[in-house]
Amino acid sequence: MSDNETGAPPTTADLLMPQAVLSRAAQNLATRYDGVFSPQTVERYVFESYASLRRTARIHNHLTALATRFAADRLTALAQSQGAAPKDVPEVLLLNHHGQGRVHVRSAGSAPAEEINAQVVAAMAEIGVDLGEEYPKPLTDDVVAADDVVVSMGCGDACAVYPGKRYLDWAIDDPAGQPMQAVRAIRDDLDTRVRGLLTELTAPSISA
Repeated sequence: MSDNETGAPPTTADLLMPQAVLSRAAQNLATRYDGVFSPQTVERYVFESYASLRRTARIHNHLTALATRFAADRLTALAQSQGAAPKDVPEVLLLNHHGQGRVHVRSAGSAPAEEINAQVVAAMAEIGVDLGEEYPKPLTDDVVAADDVVVSMGCGDACAVYPGKRYLDWAIDDPAGQPMQAVRAIRDDLDTRVRGLLTELTAPSISA
């Protein structure tokens, strides 16, 4: 991919892309999705994912690896929404640690920050949740289309709406700028809601 989608000369952002590394990542992913997506589609997703993450990233170390993970998640979601990949468990667009394989969880933001709030990381660590591998990522249509349940927290009109999906809007305070005590209260509120939703989603169905 030597130029942008419009055929115009490369922009500054285009020139900053590590082309060779992203191209190799796209080739590897193309092997994984052989028979599902063309190599060109996989490459486009890799480069788009990198560009999306780079817009808000303050630290660019390992950004190509994160972009590859993001692209893989998006491609899997796209395959599931098209019926080209199985969904063994309910898909929930929400971050949580209680699923333990019973649900597949994704997280995203309509306007992701540069990095995860340090107080949130600390508060979650207190209850045994390691956010070290997590990173802010934008909300994309392909991910929403694959999900069974979408939980928003003040997303508003920025969230794509698809028929047949269950949408929940949780009124959760923003932890940004809050003292640690308030962040813990927000964490506990979210934890209670997540546990309740998980119980509902994984409860065995009762036939009439």
